[in-house]
Amino acid sequence: MTKLPQTTSRDAVVLLSGGLDSMVAAGLAREAGYRLHALTIDYNQRHRCELDAAARIAGHLGVVRHVVLPLDLRQFGGSALTDDIPVPKDGVGPGIPVTYVPARNLVFLSLTLAWAETLGAQDIVIGVNALDYSGYPDCRPEFIAGFEHLATLATKAGDEGTAIRIHAPLQHMGKDAIAAEAARLGLDAGMSWSCYDPQPAGRACGVCDSCRLRRDGFARAGLVDPTEYAA
Repeated sequence: MTKLPQTTSRDAVVLLSGGLDSMVAAGLAREAGYRLHALTIDYNQRHRCELDAAARIAGHLGVVRHVVLPLDLRQFGGSALTDDIPVPKDGVGPGIPVTYVPARNLVFLSLTLAWAETLGAQDIVIGVNALDYSGYPDCRPEFIAGFEHLATLATKAGDEGTAIRIHAPLQHMGKDAIAAEAARLGLDAGMSWSCYDPQPAGRACGVCDSCRLRRDGFARAGLVDPTEYAA
């Protein structure tokens, strides 16, 4: 885990999807003393119930402001999360899965950066991790480091000598360690949503990649996953 520097006076913008990882990253930022501003992107995703999860988490963490920004990526498609493509249910395999949304974290971090610069905030927090990440290229440490460099080149703040820091405190953690951090922080994991293919009655499918990673993580951590699964 990359430890967030302690502070009592800094603002941070958290990219808050509503998933377990973003919840824990936001919780760590709050623990470190940051004043949190949360950005959630409504990209017309298949699993829109994660927007409700993001609202629950933002309220629990007492963020200064929670912005839900509409951005309809179904206009592009190209992913099982934004197109009429079945969500795979056969287990986590090699390669980049069809649930990858093209350039999603690049686009989302760009929007987060724009708001951070408007606020005068130098810190952005994102819950990506490079271990249990289903093969997404925009979760790798190289991407986070590259975007941090780009943030300095692309902004007025950077041009004037103010460095923008991208904090990915879960970068090198597995899902078991992330589940354990949620428990340590006193966060109710039931507030978060992980499933890519929500089922009737508000249940998670239990067999998509994200559900499998979550269930396995809680099991390895010896913790009870409060999610209600359909399978």
